[in-house]
Amino acid sequence: MLNTTRPPSRLSKYFYQRQQPQPDQPFVPFSQLQQQKLLQFKLISLLHNCTSLTHIKQVHAHTVRKGLGQCCFVLTKLIRMLIKFDASMDPYPLLIFKQVKRPNPFLYTALIRGYAQQGPLSKAVYFYNRMRTDGVSPVSFTFSALLKACTAALDVNLGMQIHCQVISIGGFVADLYVGNTMIDMYVKCGLLECGRKVFDEMPERDVISWTALIVAYARSGDMEAAGELFGGLPEKDMVAWTAMITGYVQNCRPRAALEFFERMQDGGVGTDEVTLVGVISACAQTGAAKYANWVRDIAEKSKFGPTYNVAVGSALIDMYSKCGKLDEAYNVFERMRERNVYSYTSMICGFAMHGCAKAALELFQEMVKTDIKPNSVTFVGVLAACSHVGFVEQGQNIFALMEKCYSVTPSADHYTCMVDILGRAGRLDEALTLAKSMPVEPHGGVWGALLGACRIHGNPDVAEIAANYLFELEPNGIGNYILLSNIYASAGRWEDVIRVRKLMRVKGLKKIPACSWVEGEKGLIHEFFAGDMTHPRSTEIMHTLEDLMDKLKLCGYWPNLSSLPYNMNDEDKKRILMTHSEKLALAYGLLTTSAGCTITIMKNIRICEDCHLVMCGASQVTGREIVVRDNMRFHHFRDGTCSCTNFWDSDAQAKVDFGSFVESMTSQMRSVVFHVHCFFSKSFKHGVVIPSVSGPGKMRIKNLLQAGAFSIRLNKGDPISLDCKTIMEVTMGTGKLNREAQNSGFGFLVVFLPAIVVSCDILVRKSSPIQREFWHSGA
Repeated sequence: MLNTTRPPSRLSKYFYQRQQPQPDQPFVPFSQLQQQKLLQFKLISLLHNCTSLTHIKQVHAHTVRKGLGQCCFVLTKLIRMLIKFDASMDPYPLLIFKQVKRPNPFLYTALIRGYAQQGPLSKAVYFYNRMRTDGVSPVSFTFSALLKACTAALDVNLGMQIHCQVISIGGFVADLYVGNTMIDMYVKCGLLECGRKVFDEMPERDVISWTALIVAYARSGDMEAAGELFGGLPEKDMVAWTAMITGYVQNCRPRAALEFFERMQDGGVGTDEVTLVGVISACAQTGAAKYANWVRDIAEKSKFGPTYNVAVGSALIDMYSKCGKLDEAYNVFERMRERNVYSYTSMICGFAMHGCAKAALELFQEMVKTDIKPNSVTFVGVLAACSHVGFVEQGQNIFALMEKCYSVTPSADHYTCMVDILGRAGRLDEALTLAKSMPVEPHGGVWGALLGACRIHGNPDVAEIAANYLFELEPNGIGNYILLSNIYASAGRWEDVIRVRKLMRVKGLKKIPACSWVEGEKGLIHEFFAGDMTHPRSTEIMHTLEDLMDKLKLCGYWPNLSSLPYNMNDEDKKRILMTHSEKLALAYGLLTTSAGCTITIMKNIRICEDCHLVMCGASQVTGREIVVRDNMRFHHFRDGTCSCTNFWDSDAQAKVDFGSFVESMTSQMRSVVFHVHCFFSKSFKHGVVIPSVSGPGKMRIKNLLQAGAFSIRLNKGDPISLDCKTIMEVTMGTGKLNREAQNSGFGFLVVFLPAIVVSCDILVRKSSPIQREFWHSGA
């Protein structure tokens, strides 16, 4: 407790001690006083330049020898220097203090400050009470030291008592430094309204007062209140602007952050690396290439270019990676003269989110050969890279070496990656065992990874276990309920679907609408919601989308109805799939950008299987590169292939690859009927169509012909005209093509680019070893 007794008079004893001569103090001539003052300043200078505790002790000995062992001015500096070099308060600084007969407020404050920094805090309070008992009045630095200690200890009750002392003693309420420290104490202890009240009652404020409160409101998510304060700030300096920009970034409002930065630039306010890192983070959140180069140019002009500034360089790597420009990110990394753990980690995480696992692992190996030690986030990036492409053994090896070789204790985030790696590989039992046995408490990410793996592999039983944990940890996480409902729907357990959806209604949970953004003309960002036809150019967008679908159907595209695990008819599913937000964004991109331009799309949730298939096909038939960034990773679609190699979902999914051989969709089996789509291009010598016995996509292409399945082989460049109908003779295991044009009631339609087999769409009905029927499937 604080001693609240007052000294005998409102004017402190210290005041009288300064004004009245003491009987035990000898008279000192003025010239000698001047020499003492000069000596004191010399000793202060020597203490200031000390580089070790040994030097400080030598100056202390010199001080005593010169008869200044009672000089509070010099001893205050001595104690402060001892604290600076982390000397323990007890015994050295405490003994110095105890030898002084009449310590002044500054010597008391130095001791209080030392205990406030090193602890225990109770000792700092004790010497403050002793100071008051001795009749020595505190100074503003006394209160600021105590308030900072309360902030560090998050002891708001003691802080309030100090606040009472500030008011009761008088003279400090108007002190700017004390007021700012009190604001900081209240906001960091979670009492924002108390901090605001201190601010409102301050007769004088500076930019620190305003900025501290702006930052506090931003951290609490109240950007409106932060903006109101910023508007009232008389002089807006770089720190205040940076606080607003960073606040908008922290609250996921990147556009507002960029608008503020533009206003900052227009106002001629300078920028530093903190401002630039905040703005670069805003660009990363938008994922729009429009802003990326603009911000980089400003960084270069401000002399904070990535070549020499490691903080800006690391932020730019992250920005370019999240904007889909991995090559640019690596160029920045290559040009950096200085690299640290954040530079390497940003690049490794960039490779991971783009599915470049080999590059991520190679860079990690390069990193560990340097003096730079990987940190916790580095390992999250490396393990995530392994997860995205199915490197199970590599991931397990790296996980095992984390603590053994690099002294990084695995956290829940690292276990999340391992559960994801095992789960995606279909090893659900191992993933569940790891989640239950991990030495740290699993958070929602661990069980979320397991639940996602259950969706991939269609395991509702393990999904129930994971979902029950998630419902406890994240009771309002609607995504968990939706995912479990979809897993039940895929398994045909409609009663369970109804139960989960009823639970969502009871909890009042609402589904987050699927939304996609695309960069259009002049770099403007356009937003699309699923099924939303309110865009000014909706009619043109739908025409463009319909034309694209017609072209894809000629290549054998058929909507993947399993993307919608709803109990509705096929026509309704096709209609809903047609207006998914990413398809609308794609159509707008095709409509408004010139041929050859890359189309970049951002989506707030995971891209569905059907949209993934459409993006593959669109990249082939339009000759465009399409980049999609969903909430999981990046997908680069080029020439009919995706950078994820379809591992983003499951190796059990149909391997849709318009640029090489790919089995399309799923092989839907109705009794003994196989429905197959296949695609070919000039990239490969031939294509093979397999209605696989073990399920589509289970085996690699080179092994398919030995699988004992039906196969059809078309050679590159077969010169068949557009409207030709062909009878095909199919045998078990190996297939051959009879290219005789005949007028037959049966057959199938083959669609070509000039002299190149492009696609084949057939429906095979298994009847007898001799007779098989082929007919046009409507492509």
